[in-house]
Amino acid sequence: MIEQFLKFCVVGGSGVFVDFGITYACKEWLRLNKYVANSLGFLCAATTNYILNRIWTFHNESPDIAGQYLRFLGISLVGLAINNATIYVLHGRFHLNFYLAKLFAIGVVTFWNFFMNYFFTF
Repeated sequence: MIEQFLKFCVVGGSGVFVDFGITYACKEWLRLNKYVANSLGFLCAATTNYILNRIWTFHNESPDIAGQYLRFLGISLVGLAINNATIYVLHGRFHLNFYLAKLFAIGVVTFWNFFMNYFFTF
């Protein structure tokens, strides 16, 4: 389980680049609402993370790709709610820099996502 968690974190690290890149482009260039931009970045990263975790982290070959992806996405959506709530508290209430709050939120959600996917998706 520890090896899988470390691989999950590496995949998550790659997802951070996808997440931050999409979020930044949507928030700064397209001027979308910060929570909409955050949600788009998070969901794009969740999709790439699913593929990499299925193949590399969990070596899963289940033919139920659609069912797995929906479970993964469902867990990610709950993670997104936790992510946005954390950003709201840290940025909206405590005035921490948005991107620093987002980084902290990603750390919090990592544990939720790993254990839920370990037990329910893969």
